[in-house]
Amino acid sequence: MSRRHDIDALRVIAFALLIFYHVGMVYVYDWGYHVKSAYQAEWLQWPMIVLNRWRMPLLFVISGIAIGLYQPARAPLRFAGLRTWRLLLPLLFGMLFIVPVQAYCEAVSNGSVAPGFGAFMARYLQLQPWPEGGWTGAEHGVTWNHLWYLAYLWVYTLLLVVLLPLLGSRPGQRLQAWLGERRGIGLIVVPAIYFFACLIWLQPRFPETHALLGDWYLHAEYFPLFLAGYAIARHEGFWQQLQRLRWTTAGIALAAISLELLLKAAGQSLPVERIPDVLAQVPWGSIERGARALYMWSALLAIFGWGSVLLNRPFRWLPYATEAVYPWYILHQSLIVPLAFVLAPLRLGPVLEPVLVLTGTIAGCLLLHEFLIRRIRVLRPLFGLKWPRRAPPALVAPAL
Repeated sequence: MSRRHDIDALRVIAFALLIFYHVGMVYVYDWGYHVKSAYQAEWLQWPMIVLNRWRMPLLFVISGIAIGLYQPARAPLRFAGLRTWRLLLPLLFGMLFIVPVQAYCEAVSNGSVAPGFGAFMARYLQLQPWPEGGWTGAEHGVTWNHLWYLAYLWVYTLLLVVLLPLLGSRPGQRLQAWLGERRGIGLIVVPAIYFFACLIWLQPRFPETHALLGDWYLHAEYFPLFLAGYAIARHEGFWQQLQRLRWTTAGIALAAISLELLLKAAGQSLPVERIPDVLAQVPWGSIERGARALYMWSALLAIFGWGSVLLNRPFRWLPYATEAVYPWYILHQSLIVPLAFVLAPLRLGPVLEPVLVLTGTIAGCLLLHEFLIRRIRVLRPLFGLKWPRRAPPALVAPAL
């Protein structure tokens, strides 16, 4: 099978949106984040919700597809070792030397730590719990913040390697073929019902923590999506079906998110005492969760369907961007948070401040990747890149 340029392009687009999303976290009203600006906007919640529902599911499906295209069953132990190297090394390095600036800015903003990054790092690198708290993960003495995705992806990858004999068996191949042959309403509704059940039964009991252990709601959502990506990676009929359904799935996604946002807006603006008794008996919360589940799944189908039609071509920018994704992902939030931390007290205004945070983050990622990470041999594996043979390669197989 030839290289799937659409999957590479969707990965780049998804991580680019992640930068915008995390900048938005600084300014969205009533959502917690490491640092917050004085210029918070309630209206930002709506586009953030639209993006939030499928941004991480998309990345886990893409990761599963990338592994499926690679065919790890040919050398599973070697594959597991390579993935461990390319996921855990950047994770550990990032936790020790990239993420701490986020914790420092958060703690100083909260008033729990005195200014002085050198003293903070000296204490942080002791890897001992901070009884005084003040930053996310202080009780453990170390944090991975936005790098949680690498930990989850590593665990899911090893679980997949363990499952490879089962997936390669005749029953396993039949199951994958059955999944790839789903058509029409069954393809859209049945998975949505599963994700609705997760929202109803698991999310209230296991709210998402990104702490890996005990994060059962997210595991119930992300791991099946990861496995589904692996299963459908090389199933041509499934991709043709997505292309045929792309208008339908896009329309369903639009209707579902419109319903979810409408119910959220009504719930925030209508006092309980003004709701008629007949309407009060309707399980609006369950309907909202049903719309959310249907939106997430149908949006994924639409994204992959449209992506395979519009993006499966060798764009000139794609090889460079494919390589840049991993370092930019590791760096971006550790630029956003300190930039917002420094700029927020200056009160530059609700337009100039976020523009500077966004452009500063993009410029920082670009300069650090181009002039340091991809050119200094020892830095490359710390940011998930392969060792170069002679010069930085034009195209690197994605690790994410």
